Amino acid sequence: MYIMIDVEALYRKYGPMVFRRCMSLLKNQEKALDAMQDVFVQLLRKREDLQETGPSSLLYRIATNICLNYLRSWKRKPETADDDLLAAIAGYDDPARLAEGKHLLDSIFMGEAEGTRTMAVLHYVDGLTLEETAQQAGLSVSGVRKRLRKLKANSDKLKEAYHNA
Repeated sequence: MYIMIDVEALYRKYGPMVFRRCMSLLKNQEKALDAMQDVFVQLLRKREDLQETGPSSLLYRIATNICLNYLRSWKRKPETADDDLLAAIAGYDDPARLAEGKHLLDSIFMGEAEGTRTMAVLHYVDGLTLEETAQQAGLSVSGVRKRLRKLKANSDKLKEAYHNA
């Protein structure tokens, strides 16, 4: 028997944590607030199917996925025509290296499962341990280790190919 979770209580308790997570990934207060709202809207939609065990891990994972989806969406379709120009100006120091790095990252993640990108962010950017990353991803530590090892091997091959080219 499932008990419907109290989304309002979770919002009061975990809202600040979700907002901090969104801010750390999106680097924009307005967009982070929108993402935080989307996290709890998604929770509302699925509340009948969820159990209230480990809500902080669930909310952290949902927030991470929503923010990564936002970033992917903005990359494909900038909000304004000036967004690409602003991004270029922000990295104006060396546009060729910036483009090369972007292409390298796209190549590294090409063909990888969406969850692998999330695990990479959690482990390499946020500094979570393999155990914490596994808990957030809903996988075993060995599963996370295997995916990250494969990702690193692909990354090393691509970096070597770029440097030798």
